[in-house]
Amino acid sequence: ETAAGGRTGATLRFAPGSDHGANAGLKTARDFLEPIKAQFPWITYSDLWTLAGACAIQELGGPTIPWRPGREDRDVAACTPDGRLPDAAKDQRHIRDIFSRMGFDDREMVALIGAHALGRCHTDRSGFDGPWNFSPTVFTNEFFRLLAEENWIQKKWNGPKQFTDKSTGTLMMLPTDMALMKDKGFKKHVERYAKDSDVFFKEFSDVFVKLLELGVPFKTEDRFVFKTSE
Repeated sequence: ETAAGGRTGATLRFAPGSDHGANAGLKTARDFLEPIKAQFPWITYSDLWTLAGACAIQELGGPTIPWRPGREDRDVAACTPDGRLPDAAKDQRHIRDIFSRMGFDDREMVALIGAHALGRCHTDRSGFDGPWNFSPTVFTNEFFRLLAEENWIQKKWNGPKQFTDKSTGTLMMLPTDMALMKDKGFKKHVERYAKDSDVFFKEFSDVFVKLLELGVPFKTEDRFVFKTSE
């Protein structure tokens, strides 16, 4: 059942999908794109959101993400049930359960989680707190390098279980991040990406394109590559 989800249909515009715990905070991104949708009403929300994601990764120093249009918006009846997205508090078995349903293998799962190169967690959204690396607005392989090389200890605080780096106590890893190092099938890919940024960029781009196109009945095979700003 690979077609389930909000990337085609843009059903995150509606409850209950917008209220699912794993989607907390996405309202900020949706609201940010509303003026663009108003300016270009002919583009579907599904295409706009995926295009924005692809462009954001490129603009923040990441790999080129080939993108093609053709996603159609759907109504509230198409909202999927809760529990289909990763729960950051769980382990490697949960990671495989979630991503294998969409047809991803271990290598692709680790590559996708590498998106933690960007951003941070917020207590008012996920309950967790902190950035994964020291440059959360630049797409790099630092998430993997730190995960593999840093000494991570459980954070002492009143929030949910998470980990912090022993060196500075300012960074954060989730239980699902730590699970990547506990599992041999995942760990070998973490170590590959930690050592080779080019390999990570290439494999992330491939699997991110796959994610954005899952279940979409495209009418064209043509993909577009957008130049980043200088």
